[in-house]
Amino acid sequence: MQCPCNPTQLYKNCCEKAHTDIRTVETAEELMRSRYSAFVLANIDYLQKSHYSKTRPSKREKKEIEDWTNSVHWVKLAIVDTIDGLKTDTKGVVEFKAFFMEDKQVIILHEKSNFCKENGHWVYVDGSN
Repeated sequence: MQCPCNPTQLYKNCCEKAHTDIRTVETAEELMRSRYSAFVLANIDYLQKSHYSKTRPSKREKKEIEDWTNSVHWVKLAIVDTIDGLKTDTKGVVEFKAFFMEDKQVIILHEKSNFCKENGHWVYVDGSN
């Protein structure tokens, strides 16, 4: 299976590693890519695990996210820019565009996501459009 975050890579050689063990994620961009793949695959447990504890969605919101991600068709991910977020950093920003189909319309989610390290691994904090 091709990886949702990068169709030139196999899932088993790309995001599956992160989905199996979040501590293998070395950069904020890697976490961003693994979260996109988790949305595509409706891996809601990983989305929760990779979310900063203070901004993590509630159980009700988790169910809403699962329902929504299963209702759309994911098309592709494009990384626009990264600021910091390297292996030795503790914070980083990843700007991306996620393309998906909803109600027969292509929608582009354009976000600047903030990441930080929590408990020794990268997590998603929040984002802005």
